[in-house]
Amino acid sequence: MTDFKAAVVQAAPEFMNIDAGVDKAIALMQQAAVGGASIIAFPECWLPGYPWWIWLAAPAHNIKYLQSYHANCMVIGDDSFNKLAAAAKENQIMLSMGFSERDHGSLYVAQLLFDKTGELIQSRRKLKATHMERTLFGEGDGSDFNVFDTELGRIGQLCCWEHLNPLNKYAMYSMHEQLHIAAWPTFSCYPQAYSLGAELNNSVSQVYAAEGQCYVLAPCGVFSPAMHELMVEDESQAELIHIGGGAAQIYAPDGSPMCDPLAEDEEGLLFADIDLAAITVAKSFADPVGHYSRPDVFKLQFNAAAQASVVAKSADLQAELAAEGEPEAKAVSEVINGHI
Repeated sequence: MTDFKAAVVQAAPEFMNIDAGVDKAIALMQQAAVGGASIIAFPECWLPGYPWWIWLAAPAHNIKYLQSYHANCMVIGDDSFNKLAAAAKENQIMLSMGFSERDHGSLYVAQLLFDKTGELIQSRRKLKATHMERTLFGEGDGSDFNVFDTELGRIGQLCCWEHLNPLNKYAMYSMHEQLHIAAWPTFSCYPQAYSLGAELNNSVSQVYAAEGQCYVLAPCGVFSPAMHELMVEDESQAELIHIGGGAAQIYAPDGSPMCDPLAEDEEGLLFADIDLAAITVAKSFADPVGHYSRPDVFKLQFNAAAQASVVAKSADLQAELAAEGEPEAKAVSEVINGHI
C-alpha cells in the first residue's frame, strides 16, 4: 500500500491508571479507524503517562510516586498489552504506542508497534534515558534500532531526544525508513529552557523528515489539569511546568508540515494522507546514506546486537573449562549451581 491515511494523537494520558489509559487509547484507535486511518501513533510514555515529577523535585522526594507508577506500567504480554493488540485487530489499524515498560524491578521508556492483525512487529526501548529520566529508567541497546517492512512501507520508531543524537538518526536513515514515528511526551516543562520547548523539538522532527526524506508522525502528549494538581505542590514547581504543551504534527519528506496544529491544551487526532511515491522525489535531492553520502570520509559503526546482563553457560561448557584449567570455570559453576 503506497497511499494511506495516518493519524497522530495529541492527548493527555489517564495518569498512573493503566486500565483507564488503555480504554482511552482504544477509544482513540476507534476514532482514527472511523476517520480512515491505517496507522495511529501515540506519544512517549503515554501509558501510564510521562512521569513529570522527575523534573520537579529531588529523587528522594519523588520516591512517594514510585510504587504506584511502577504498578501501573505495562508488561509485555500482560492484559493491557493484549487489549491493545486486540483493538488493533478489531479496528484493522496499525498501532504505535509509547509506554513505560516494566520488566521485573526495572522500568524503560519504550514503544510498541502492532500490525493491523494485532501481531507485534516490535517492542523497543529508548537507547539513552534523557537527563532526569536516568533517575527512573534503564536503557535499550542497538537491537532497538530497527526498521520493518510492513504493508504501509518501511517503518521505524524513536522517542523524544533520541532525535537529537545525530548517530541515532544516521543509523535509522541507513535502513531506508519511509514512515518514522517520533514520540514526544509534551512541551510543557521548564519554559526557561528553549531546548525543551515546542519550537525547537518540532523542528527536530521536521529536520528528521527532510534529512531522512521520510514521513514523520510526531504525536505529543498534553499536561492536564489533573496531572498539575497531582504533581505541582508549590510555587517553585509551578514555575517549572504548565498545563498544555501539546504540539503534535505530521511532516512530509520535504519537511513541510501537513496538518493545522491543535491548541496546546486541546486533545484530538491529526490526520494526513501519505503518498510514499513522494519519497522518490525527495531522495533525488539528497539521500544521506546513498548518493549524498561520502563513506570514504565518514562512516558509522553500529552494533545492532542485543546485550544481556547474564549469559548462561551449560554444564558441558563448565566441564570443558575445568578440564582446560580455565579460571572462568569456578564462576560458571557458581552460576549454574545457583550461588550467584
